[in-house]
Formats: sequence, C-alpha cells, structure tokens
Amino acid sequence: MTSTQTHWDALTWDELLAALTHREAYVELGVALACLVLAWAAVRLMRGRVVPPHSIWFGKRIVDGVLFPALALVLTFAARHMLAAVGMPLVLFKIIIPVLLSFALIRLTVRVLTEAFPNARLVRMAERTFSWVAWLAVVGWITGVLPEVMAELDTIHWKMGGSTVSVRSLIEGALSAGFVLMLALWVSAAIENRLLAGAAGSQLSLRKAAANVVRATLVFVGLMFALSAVGIDLTALSVLGGALGVGLGFGLQKLAANYVSGFVILAERSMRIGDVVRVDGFEGTVQAINTRYTVVRSNTGIEALVPNETLITSTVQNLSLSDQRVMLSTTVGVAYGSNVPELQAALSSAIATVPRVLAEPAPVVHLANFGADGLELLIFFWIADPLNGQANVRSAVNVAILDLLNARGVEIPFPQRVVHLPQPPAKGAWAG
Repeated sequence: MTSTQTHWDALTWDELLAALTHREAYVELGVALACLVLAWAAVRLMRGRVVPPHSIWFGKRIVDGVLFPALALVLTFAARHMLAAVGMPLVLFKIIIPVLLSFALIRLTVRVLTEAFPNARLVRMAERTFSWVAWLAVVGWITGVLPEVMAELDTIHWKMGGSTVSVRSLIEGALSAGFVLMLALWVSAAIENRLLAGAAGSQLSLRKAAANVVRATLVFVGLMFALSAVGIDLTALSVLGGALGVGLGFGLQKLAANYVSGFVILAERSMRIGDVVRVDGFEGTVQAINTRYTVVRSNTGIEALVPNETLITSTVQNLSLSDQRVMLSTTVGVAYGSNVPELQAALSSAIATVPRVLAEPAPVVHLANFGADGLELLIFFWIADPLNGQANVRSAVNVAILDLLNARGVEIPFPQRVVHLPQPPAKGAWAG
C-alpha cells in the first residue's frame, strides 16, 4: 500500500486483510484508542459528578450524550490528518471515522427526540429505526456497496416541472431535511428548558407561551429549509396556503379556535398552572396549558383534557385566582326544643378549633329551615389551602359537630311518622 491511498475510496477485503497485518495498523489502532480515552476524560471532566438535567450534550452515562462521540470524532479526524501528513498509510481510520460519525448522529437523534417529545411512545421506535439505517449505511460505505447503490439510484430520474429529480437527490434531500428539523428541535428544546427553568405561577404561564411560540417558529423555519433542501419550490406553497386557509375556515375551525384560545389564556393569565378551577362540574388543579387543551387533575387522580375554547367561551370558576380562601358549608339537624342561640355560639367555637379552619372570617351557624323532623342548621366556614383537599376538612368539621352535640345531649332527629289507626266499631252496634 502506498501513501497515496489516503482518500476515502473503499478497499477490497483482500486489501483490507493485507493492510491489517502491517505494523502501521497497530499504530492507527493505538492512536484511535488514545483519542477515545482522551474524549472520555474530557467529557468526564466537563460534566462533573452531577449530571445536568435535560442536557443533550451529557447523558446519564458519559457515552449517552452527544458530546462524547462528537469530541471523539473531531480528535480522530485530526489524528488522521496528522498521520497522513507524515506519509503513513491509513486503513483503520477509514473504518473508525464512519463508525464514530454514525454513532454521533444516532446519539444526536435520540437525545433531541427525547428532549423534544419526552412522553412520546414512538421515540423508542424512531431510535431503533434510525440506528439500523445508520449502521447499515456504515457497513455499506466500508464495503463499497453504498457508493455503487447511490450511483445506480442516480441513474433513475424524471422530470418534475423545469428540473430533473433522481432517487438519489430525493434521498439526500430527505436526509438534509431531517437534519435541519433535528437542529430546529434541538434549539427549541434548549430555549424551552432555559425559559421554564425556575419559573412558577404567572411567570411559568408566560414562559410556556413564549416557549410554544419559539418552538412553532423554529419548526416552521426548519420545515421551509427542509423543503428547499428536498428541491420543492417554495413559491408553489402559496396555493397550498390558500387551501389551508379555506380548510381552517371550515373543517379546522374548532382546532384553530383551540390553538388561539390557548395563547389567549396564557397571555391574559386568567388561568395559571397550579390554579384550582371548576369547569363543567369538574374540579381540579391546572397541570399544564398546552396549545390545544388544558390538563386539569382532580384530587382523586383523574385528569381531564379540557379544550381551550371551552375555557374561553364557558364559565370557569377559578378558586385560587386572587384569594386562596375558600368557603365551605355543611348542614346538621337538631330536635325541636333545642336552645338554638346557645347552640350556634357553641358550634362556632368548636368548628374554629378544627385544624385548617380559619378564625377570621369566623365560622357562622344559621337556622336555615324548620324541617319536618327537626331544625336544620346551615354552617359556613373558611379554609386557606384548598389544594390540600376539601372533603377531609369538611369531615373533620362534621366530627367536631357530632362530638359537641353528643357532649351536650342534643338529639339529632331522625324521620318520624305518626300512624293513626281507626277505632273498631262498638260491640253490638248496628252496622247499617
């Protein structure tokens, strides 16, 4: 092998096996291992002991992130040029560099998809598919099959408008489009993590809206670049834009209304993440405000996906918009003849001692109704932490009421009915 064989032409198996028996092959292997160790040590030093959360560069392990294969690729590529400059014939680097390139692209794809779509079920499938395609491309490149296949695909072409399009150009354009979209998702995920870091309450809602706008803008710009890379004339999209506008006006009216309503809710801050709301009889805490729907989680663990248009066009009770205090009520019946004024004062004092019940405003007891079986007392009390539940504090209040009534000997009436039996006729009386 001469020193002129430093280009990227594929070698035959006989040439490859013959080259591996030379001393230079062991030098290449040692340099490549040194590059890998140096890249591992550099990443370990930059990452430290604590793994940065939501980082694309660093993963749970050192080799999981993008930085390790990227740094190893750069070091190996620099070492290859240095060895080629001194006239050393290179064989292993023609295999190592494509492998590292494929590994870096796989890790980039996996990390970006995981951060951009953390709960998507198709991320794992996309990871496996891209991995298989990337490794098969590496094998094809090393064995020389891939260049021949691409050359054959270049011969299959046809006219599309005023330009000639081949299968090879479509594949290369699709790969370029995927890479551009991947970069757009990467940048949007990084910006979203930076915007949402340390935010809470109203700031979290505003930053979530800004993150949604940034992601939509970057993905749109990336899509335009991707279509241009494939070879699609962007001026032809004007017709598509008109058709899309008609579709939004008719078939996609509800969908467009939900998206617009989502941005209105986030911009007006009429509802924030963490608020306790009641809509259509469902009460819970706002977990997330997405562009199309809002996630409301009740205390029982049930989550409701409420369309954003519903939150704009219908009445929504926000239980924690300006004041965390919430008034609750309960009822109790006492027997007729009970000393109601004395009982009202005693019940107010007993309820005020229940944990979580506010002393100001103080609990209030009203005589609500003269029932068929007894007197009905309506009791109002206030709490300041509705997020901790309402049924539990109402139960504690009812227990305090029951203990007080039992201690005072006040009867809690139960339904009573008076039955009148007709008197039998006197014995010997004339029935006619």
